[in-house]
Amino acid sequence: MHSYRELFQTREFTPFFATVFLQTAARTVTGLALGILVYSTTGSPLLSALSLFGSHFAQVIGAVTLLSVADRVPPRAAMTVTGLFFGLGSVAMASPGVPLWVIFGVIAAQGLVGSVAGGVRWGLLGDIVPGPGYVLGRSVMSMSLGATQIGGYALGGALIAVTSPRRVLLLGAALYLVATITARLGLAVRPPRALGRPSVGQTWRVNVELWSVPARRYAYLAMWVPNGLVVGCQAIFIPYAPDSAGLLFVFGAVGMLAGDVIVGRFLPPRWRARVIIPMKVLLAVPYLLFAVHLPLPVAAVAVAAASFGFSADLLLQERLIALTPDDLRGQALGLHSAGMLTMQAVAASVAGALAQWVPVSTAMVLMALSSLLVTASLTPRLRPAARVLSQAAPRVAP
Repeated sequence: MHSYRELFQTREFTPFFATVFLQTAARTVTGLALGILVYSTTGSPLLSALSLFGSHFAQVIGAVTLLSVADRVPPRAAMTVTGLFFGLGSVAMASPGVPLWVIFGVIAAQGLVGSVAGGVRWGLLGDIVPGPGYVLGRSVMSMSLGATQIGGYALGGALIAVTSPRRVLLLGAALYLVATITARLGLAVRPPRALGRPSVGQTWRVNVELWSVPARRYAYLAMWVPNGLVVGCQAIFIPYAPDSAGLLFVFGAVGMLAGDVIVGRFLPPRWRARVIIPMKVLLAVPYLLFAVHLPLPVAAVAVAAASFGFSADLLLQERLIALTPDDLRGQALGLHSAGMLTMQAVAASVAGALAQWVPVSTAMVLMALSSLLVTASLTPRLRPAARVLSQAAPRVAP
């Protein structure tokens, strides 16, 4: 599979794409609305950052207890139920007078469910477009994520300006409902990818197996830590520019979209292993410019340039897939998603806490420097793919 036309001619890909597109749109507008609602209520950069990324903390709980579910449930049913759950959660948070602790309780519950949903989603994509088609399919999904965030942040910001954050939360709930209907009607019935009952013990056994191969372990770390620290910079966009944070989020999505298009569609295979480290460096360097006061247009361009580096994860995911047995693919990708989101939540909390004590721009610079240090420490371990693949361990029977 080498073209977008071939990809969309695959029968299940179009409804899958539409479902994820709608879920991303819902998550984008509800996230912005929640961040602004919490910041306007509390005036706290830390709580604002936690409202944006706090659900990711629950990902680590799901990663160690629930991830075996991702390969042991019918994918269509799982995507339908989780979409409905997120929609109902958005309605609950939009209710007038709902206490702040209830909002954060719903955020935590959504994160726990999301830890399984990520594994189901990307495992199903690997079933729909197996083998070499996965990178092309994943790049299209990442491009869709960037484009949806551009529109979602722009639309959400405009709607919040003329209505209220709570009404935008209801819009997000409606989008989740449409996504649920699309998944139910458009996706085929598929059996679970793996046999047996999901359990905490099985989740632990497979996680240990996935983590035991050095090449997989360093791929996970490279996808989780440098990226998460840079997301910490993004988590304090609202206190950095309270009236223009939506613009920074939009430019971040533009940069990510550009990177996914170029890497996913046009980068020759022989270059893929070589560009991972340079793009990880690019991810953090532009945020060092925030050490001086930047006019908003310059800050937006710096954010876009940095976000181009997120596309390195497409290449690391390709490596992870090549190193993982087929019947563990859902849990492997779910572990990636859970670890990534957990690290984002940790970094967002750290960045928000720093911004309580130092200028917001200084907090961004410190997070970017940390990302560069981690990338430097991982560089010797991220060897070219041909040698990395030789480290794949034989499959350990469950």
